[in-house]
Amino acid sequence: MKFEVTGTGREAVVLSAGLGGAAAFWAPQRAALEKHFRVVAFDQRGTGRNTEVLPDGYSIGHMADDVVAVLDAAGIESAHLLGHALGGLVGLEIARRHPARLGRLVAVNAWARVDRHSERCFDIRLGILHAQGPAAYVAAQPLFLHTAPYMSAHHERILAEVAHGTAHFQGAGNLLKRIGALRAFDVRGDLSRITAPVLVAASRDDLLVPWTVSQALADGLPDAVFWLTPEGGHAFTVERPEVFNPVLLDFLRRGQDQT
Repeated sequence: MKFEVTGTGREAVVLSAGLGGAAAFWAPQRAALEKHFRVVAFDQRGTGRNTEVLPDGYSIGHMADDVVAVLDAAGIESAHLLGHALGGLVGLEIARRHPARLGRLVAVNAWARVDRHSERCFDIRLGILHAQGPAAYVAAQPLFLHTAPYMSAHHERILAEVAHGTAHFQGAGNLLKRIGALRAFDVRGDLSRITAPVLVAASRDDLLVPWTVSQALADGLPDAVFWLTPEGGHAFTVERPEVFNPVLLDFLRRGQDQT
């Protein structure tokens, strides 16, 4: 697995992207994190710089094992993890299977089990993929990620991101396996045994993942804080970093010498 480690600090933070798999998703958070932590970033297996055909039966467990392998390769015993949606599920899987490797977990728009509304959204997106192809699928993606005011104000940026996403599409086969992995994930029976401190963050106007499922996740964890922003959509970490980043840093730096 190709990865990079940047920033300074004794503690490390792993960036775990969502369905798109790209470490670049966390660009609005990286500079802030690198001032206090070593930041471990990589495109998830089957995407971006780590393109390959994913095996049948690919699961969130495989993704968690990839994170552990990256930590081993980087010589890092344990790290915090910042995960978005699917990336948050990876953090939960590490918390229940490799608890010694995880410090604090920030789970953004995550869930214990996928909600039926999110399932409907995935069905619609896959219908676009099957009927119209990858370019149409990627073009529709911002509708599920962003708010209408943001897309209007950043029209040229959205067009550039769609063009890049189309040119670097992970492939229909890999996408289907990654969606299958998140649909199969269910941590409800193990929530009470997850001891890592967790910040569950969500947006009230998220179109893809109802904020209520993130709240239910936080309610089921022994040591969790739930933070809700009123706006910003599914990608509020991109739309409103000035609001989210201070909350993120405050949570991750608890216990550090913050002088």
